This record gives sequence, structure tokens and C-alpha cells, in this order.
Amino acid sequence: MPEHKETDTFAALEKREWAKVDVAQSYAHVFAKAADMVVPYLVEAVSAKLGTKALDLCCGHGNVASGLIRAGAQVTGLDFSAPMLEMARSAVPGAEFVEGDAMALSFDDGSFDAVTIGFGLPHVPDPRQVIEEAHRVLHPGGRLAFSVWCGPEVDTALGYVFGAIGEYGSKKVALPPGPGANDYADPSLAFKVLETAGFTDCRQCMVASEWHVTDPGAPYDFFLEGTARGGALLRPQPTENATAIRAAVVSKVLEKHGTGPEWRVPIPAVVTSAVAV
Repeated sequence: MPEHKETDTFAALEKREWAKVDVAQSYAHVFAKAADMVVPYLVEAVSAKLGTKALDLCCGHGNVASGLIRAGAQVTGLDFSAPMLEMARSAVPGAEFVEGDAMALSFDDGSFDAVTIGFGLPHVPDPRQVIEEAHRVLHPGGRLAFSVWCGPEVDTALGYVFGAIGEYGSKKVALPPGPGANDYADPSLAFKVLETAGFTDCRQCMVASEWHVTDPGAPYDFFLEGTARGGALLRPQPTENATAIRAAVVSKVLEKHGTGPEWRVPIPAVVTSAVAV
């Protein structure tokens, strides 16, 4: 049987993993070096400027909130992870951060000019409900922008790691059912959900985010130590499987990006934006 708890749900897994201080800190200090490259695109997509009232959902350690603050926005950040919120409050003292559920916001209708979601949609059980809630708290003409990592159909470290898991990982280690990690990078899905929720002027752009590393196995380490979904698949692996997975990632980085001693490993993202009607 797959090695996740029989009573586990995707929501429980996400909350449990992101409640771990070491996972949150590893994401913030290492994995997020690629996510940081996407922040300016999110800020631009919601037209953040002086006085913009912005809500940053799934705010994590506050990197998007920081970008919004620099643009002059008044920022509220929301997340379910206490360790992430602790880092956010320390890093971005100019914003207000609250613990909460992105699928059931406590804010009044039409409270915000802008909503951003930096890589948060794959971490909630029902991304459609998050988008509907974002629409509810935006006033007409307000802007939404969210980012999602590209899937393995493009050249990406995500494909290297999850491809290696698929080939060499123990079949006894599996995730509970949940949304696809890259579903909302697909415009045919994302735009349909946005339009159904009451958005218009849907747009997408790709961001060539990447990691600069000195170890070709670093992408494996980043997913192992600093993610919920990837970590939940990698951390329980038997030693033999883990060694084979990491070796496969090393081999792929060397094949795709040369012999080093430094590598620029792509992990591109898609930014989707829309306007509330």
C-alpha cells in the first residue's frame, strides 16, 4: 500500500508539512530564489502602485508582499502556515499578516483593489474556490494575478525531479488525491475557471525563473527539504530509491546543462492575470 496515512487528506498533508519550521525555512532561503524572480511580474500584473489595497493570498514568507510594498501598496498577507507567517512578519514589517484559509476569507466583499497568489493554488484542496473568493473580495475592476510552476512539458527542474521519482521512486510512497501541481499553468483550464468566477481580460506570460547552483543534485535537495508535495514523496523513500532518484537528477542536469562547475537550472513559471467584473 502507498505510504501515506489512510486518514490523510491533501489538505492535512499540506498543513502538516508547512507547519514544519525546517521545511518553511528551506523553502524561503533556497527554493524561493526562483520564486523571487517571479515577484515583479505579479506586482506589475495587478498594477500595484501607491495606495493600492492588495491582498496577498498564500503569502508564505512574504516575498510577494515585499514587492507590493515596494510598489507603494497597502498589503494584507494571508497564509495557513505559522512558520511562514513568522518569517513574513519579520521580513516585511510594513504589511499586515493574518493566519487564515484562502478558500474561506473573512474579508468583506469588494475590500481590495488587487489580489496576488504566489505559487499558492497547488497547495489548496480547491483552487476554484480560492479564485471565487478572490473575486468576491475584489471590487469591480480589481485585478488578480497568480503564479504556477510550469509542468514537465517544458525544460524544468520540476520535470527532472518528478520524472526521477516516477522512474526510481518506491511505488509504496504516494500522495493523497489533490489538485495537479501544474494544472493552472494551462490557459484552457485557468481562463475557464477565471471566467466562470466572474473575471475577464485573462492573460498569461511565462517567466524564465531558474536556480544558480554549484551542485547538479541541488534540485533534488531543494524539493526534498523545502516543499510539501515533493518532500512528502521524497522524505519517506528507502535509501536505495532516494540514492537512485538523486543520481537521476544529477544525470539530467549534466545532460541538459553541461559539466559545470556551476549550473543555471530552469524552473520556469506562468503568471496568469485577470480583471474582476
